[in-house]
Amino acid sequence: MSGAEKIAVTVTDIVPLNDLVTRFEFKPTAGGLLPTFSGGAHTVVEMQDGDITRLNPYSLMSDPMDQTAYTISVRRDDEGRGGSKFMHAQVAVGDQMTISYPVNLFSLDLRARKHLFIAGGIGITPFLAQIKQLERFNGNWELHYSVRTPALGSYVDELTSHHPNETHVYYDDQSQAINLDNLLTGQPLGTHVYVCGPKGMIDWVRGKADEMGWPREAVHYEEFLAPQPGKPFEVKLAVSNKVIQVGEQESLLEAMEREGVDAPYLCRGGACGQCETSVIGYDGQFIHRDHWLEEAEQASGQKIMPCVSRFEGKTLVLDR
Repeated sequence: MSGAEKIAVTVTDIVPLNDLVTRFEFKPTAGGLLPTFSGGAHTVVEMQDGDITRLNPYSLMSDPMDQTAYTISVRRDDEGRGGSKFMHAQVAVGDQMTISYPVNLFSLDLRARKHLFIAGGIGITPFLAQIKQLERFNGNWELHYSVRTPALGSYVDELTSHHPNETHVYYDDQSQAINLDNLLTGQPLGTHVYVCGPKGMIDWVRGKADEMGWPREAVHYEEFLAPQPGKPFEVKLAVSNKVIQVGEQESLLEAMEREGVDAPYLCRGGACGQCETSVIGYDGQFIHRDHWLEEAEQASGQKIMPCVSRFEGKTLVLDR
């Protein structure tokens, strides 16, 4: 990986939580301790799926101070590109895998006087580690967690039994919904809000907070975007002096890696900015899907995030 450093690990536990979500535990293959991390960090898991190497980011949900093992939870996406299906169907206890050192793009702001967590579905996972971190020094937090049905409420029982006063759960199938206006209006000064879940939820919380005058630095969000398929296209890499084809089901970043071109990354999901690449020339149109570039930068045609964005047209020349 050309992102964070790698760690060789062994899968030591696999626990199906419900029809869609399974928890995986990793311990270092060589023994010893894993690096510490802070709540909100993720690791990139490397999967050898036949001829394809898949690299998917997953939030670490274990106690950040526990260096004996890392745990992640993976939601199976049958419409996805295969990473989550690989984890569910192919990975077994005892398997050796490679993961990256933890990287945190969604850390707690410890200057905050209160932490307001808003989670949707599998978006609960980074908050599990953040809650463990805050509990160590009596941090002030509150969780509002929206799930589709009680059967799909990953970690609801654990959260409501350990933290009954701080945890509020909403079930879509019972027409329960977070009253965001009330929630954001009623917070003490110095509160920071954190949201992780589907894109619609993130946009809703960010938009409402902005509308209500919340300072931008007090609103934190994380969404790893999966690269979407699209029409194949050709790209010329000026520095590497290569012309490569990007397939329908692969990202531009994956195509570059396949051809041995070194491209940096930390998240592979359009959130960190690490893989930002300058465009030297183009004839066609970009399909920008990242969270990183400002709208003006996307419109300028001078930058692309190869992890999630695509191109349609005749020519694209990149500074790689």
